[in-house]
Amino acid sequence: MLEHWTYAYQDRIFSTPIINCAEVDGARRELEYILDNGAQVALIKPAPVKGLRGWRSPALAEFDPFWRDVQDAGLPIVLHASQPPLDEYVNRWEPPATANFMAMSSFRWLALGHREISDMIGSLICHGTLTRFPRLRIASVENGSSWIRPLLHDLAELNKRMPQNFPEDPLAVFRRNIWVSPFWEGSVADVVETVGWDRVMFGSDYPHPEGLPEPSGYWKYAEGMDTRRTRDFLGDNARRFLGRPIENPDPAAQYPPIPATTESHT
Repeated sequence: MLEHWTYAYQDRIFSTPIINCAEVDGARRELEYILDNGAQVALIKPAPVKGLRGWRSPALAEFDPFWRDVQDAGLPIVLHASQPPLDEYVNRWEPPATANFMAMSSFRWLALGHREISDMIGSLICHGTLTRFPRLRIASVENGSSWIRPLLHDLAELNKRMPQNFPEDPLAVFRRNIWVSPFWEGSVADVVETVGWDRVMFGSDYPHPEGLPEPSGYWKYAEGMDTRRTRDFLGDNARRFLGRPIENPDPAAQYPPIPATTESHT
């Protein structure tokens, strides 16, 4: 990736190197390497990692040296949909899946759901990473948004029953540290209402099934939102997540209408 694209091609296309957190010191060295080469964002698989001590959540305190480095660098982290460890569980219900994820059975899709992203963000909150490092910026990418309300509901219920387990309100932590890129099938306005106007980002993975033939046409699905919120969703919130300058930093400003032919550069 570095050889062919660089990590910030023409300061416009920001490639996303992947960091494996299985070994803390190795993850720190990889982080240092990508930062030295201009990385503006990195990806971590939303799943437990298998290291010298077996399977572990990368949100446990033993991984704090890595997360401290990430926070100090101001590097945003994205959590992209991946092949979760739950495959072993589902394989007890039906034969193992083909390597082609598009050919997976409906039951496998049902069983896997969005457990990987929900559990990963739940771990970052419950295991305290986002409290110990409150300036971390974490984004869920290509995981949809249907998992958000159930996770927030469960966190709220846990906080009521066991408040001693949460040094901060877990919902406030979510809204402070988490960005979301929803699929077009979901209600963008509903996600904005749930997680905050500045935490929802447009994304496209065309020609995957969640992509649109004309990705910039996603603005049509930002139903119920005014022009300013739509503009935030289509570009400025991603710029905020990446720490990039935006055209108008005033969140109360009124933006001009976005024509259907506008191309997104997000």
